[in-house]
Amino acid sequence: MRLAPLVGPSPELGGDELARTARQRRLPELGEIGQRRLAASRVAVLGAGGLGAPALQYLAAAGVGTIGIIDADAVEPSNLHRQVIHGIGDVGERKTASAAGSLRRLAPDVTVIEHDERLDEGNAAAILGGYDLVLDGADNFATRYAVADACVALGLPLVWGSVLRFDAQLSVFWSSPPDPADAVTLRDVFPEPPPAGSVPSCAEAGVLGAVCGVVGSMMAVEAIKLITGIGDVLLGRLVVVEALTMRISEVPLRAVTKQLTGQPTAQSSAQASAQTLARDRPVETAPPGQPSPLDFDAVRDARGRFVDVREPDEYAVDALPGAVSLPLSELLQLDREPSELVARLHRIAGEHAGTHGSPLNLYCVSSTRARRAARLIASHGIEVRVVQTPELSVLRGPAGASRVDASQGGASA
Repeated sequence: MRLAPLVGPSPELGGDELARTARQRRLPELGEIGQRRLAASRVAVLGAGGLGAPALQYLAAAGVGTIGIIDADAVEPSNLHRQVIHGIGDVGERKTASAAGSLRRLAPDVTVIEHDERLDEGNAAAILGGYDLVLDGADNFATRYAVADACVALGLPLVWGSVLRFDAQLSVFWSSPPDPADAVTLRDVFPEPPPAGSVPSCAEAGVLGAVCGVVGSMMAVEAIKLITGIGDVLLGRLVVVEALTMRISEVPLRAVTKQLTGQPTAQSSAQASAQTLARDRPVETAPPGQPSPLDFDAVRDARGRFVDVREPDEYAVDALPGAVSLPLSELLQLDREPSELVARLHRIAGEHAGTHGSPLNLYCVSSTRARRAARLIASHGIEVRVVQTPELSVLRGPAGASRVDASQGGASA
């Protein structure tokens, strides 16, 4: 949907900025006036991480005049494969400072405001109040809903992106858009955050860095379109990106209040899309006659071998004593050679005294990876169990201390 420009044009641009944005200003849809609108705009970006990093870079490169960076974290080595605004020399530095330095080197005329604090319900309106629009690249649901609710209260458009593993979603939400657009907000699509632990984080499930680059760049494009009034913005539409098949699909959105008119709601449309995607994806199930993996039972499965399906760096931090490391990523590779995989699994079971004929007990953090690994292993006729999060907490005991008996490979009472 094409909307009126969000920001009025600035005074004439300087010589250096004219030279830097020359190729962009040649676009007839944008032109000199559009470039001046960008120079006058104030954009807040929540998160200098996987989505925020490319979005920040392209907003600054496009000539956005003022950019606010909101992040309360420091740069870590595990960030660098996707948070490309930071480098190895920035490890340990505050993300806001590292990102601000990169933007100033890229576009010296940009004004960067560093908000080195965690946005929440209490401070969201105060932080966002001076900006024209917001990009949400947060990594947790509490922050996402806090910024979405603040944007509703302030009447600000929100460019929203989400990415996990190889998949991503993107949309624009706005509670008070100009006519003739209809308002659609985050809570119209997802009324409440999902239950705690039901959706794995990127640290747990993994993410392909380049997918963050794709979606972060798309978020910057939507912001530029809103500021300058060019093109059709994603308000009322949800884009779904599936990188492994490189399929991009679109879901129409409507506000929940449209239910009374008989029009589809945003929530029902999104749910229909999820059902469609689920039908198109292969379903991991046990073969006929092979029982599906069961949940771990401390009495029944006490003598089974514990297998940590997280990555080696996670295993090194807090593995259960006596547990063996077999990352899900390695399992997926071994599955290409089934005979090698089965031999490996039998070796794991046989290496521990007292586990002959007992199941393999798989665990991670939220059981997401463990359940996927269990389905794969069970398809090869090997008995397997999934340790659920509450049971894992019991096994670890107070303050993270494990209650697994390393000599028996089982759980104590």
